[in-house]
Amino acid sequence: MQRYGNLSGHSGVVAYELGEGSITIKFAGDGSPCYLYNADRPGPEAVEEMQRLARAGKGLATYISRHVGDKYAERR
Repeated sequence: MQRYGNLSGHSGVVAYELGEGSITIKFAGDGSPCYLYNADRPGPEAVEEMQRLARAGKGLATYISRHVGDKYAERR
């Protein structure tokens, strides 16, 4: 996993891993699980935006809370 840029300094996202049409996200908190998002859930458009925000290092947690919610494909 790659450390999230967190340019705002207030993100709940700490790390992410990009895959072909997917993104896995690790949120803050000891023992916090990772969440896989893909074309099935929440859909390809949302995953593309999440990947863009992850690379930018800003806005990912906000996007998830406002547009994705609990629409993840898998909790690991």
